[in-house]
Amino acid sequence: MSFLPKFIHRRKEILRGVLAVAIIFVGITHFIRPEQYARIVPPPFPPFASVYISGFFEILGGIGLMIPFVSVAAAWGLIALFIAVFPANIYMTIHNINVEGIPHNQLLYIARLPFQAVLIAWAYWYTRKPEAQFGASEVAKQLKDSSLVK
Repeated sequence: MSFLPKFIHRRKEILRGVLAVAIIFVGITHFIRPEQYARIVPPPFPPFASVYISGFFEILGGIGLMIPFVSVAAAWGLIALFIAVFPANIYMTIHNINVEGIPHNQLLYIARLPFQAVLIAWAYWYTRKPEAQFGASEVAKQLKDSSLVK
């Protein structure tokens, strides 16, 4: 009976790694191929600055998601980022903008839009019960043993 909670916990931690690595990879591509992302930045925003800023925060969020002490803050930051970049996804869809690496298909662009909610929910999962997350007990113990918490 105790196998199931361990399996669920392990799955959650594996998926944390998948999300972190994926978001770091996407963030890195913002610096390697910024012109691809700059095409989909809506006109009121500065294209390349927006791409570099979002790429930086994607990398930072992915790294932070893997550090127990800051993982909850990183998850909230990723949620904010996923919401902030959503207008670019809408702009890309409305204007049918071709981005290298994504098949140029209007129906695919439309189908991608709800995936942003999946990413938000996935990141939100790591804001829940932070004390039960991998490494959290070690961090709590270190804080308790340190002079910071008395």
